[in-house]
Amino acid sequence: MEHKVTCVLAIVLMLALSTLAEDQTEMCTMSPRERKNCGFPGVTASECAKRGCCFDDTIRGFPWCFLPLTIKPSPEEEECPF
Repeated sequence: MEHKVTCVLAIVLMLALSTLAEDQTEMCTMSPRERKNCGFPGVTASECAKRGCCFDDTIRGFPWCFLPLTIKPSPEEEECPF
């Protein structure tokens, strides 16, 4: 029984982490012209990630470390009943 619980927890954790990775990829998918700089010349991917930013060094002439897309909350989410 204990082994089954451990396996189920491992699967749930893997699914959660893969969902987070997909969300980050979606937040970083944009036209190079839309990128807003989040780093400095020579920034590494790990330094960029520590800032909570996206990193893509495959396109020259555009920021490699850039701010992720922001999701605008729906009007219902903006109104707080409290």
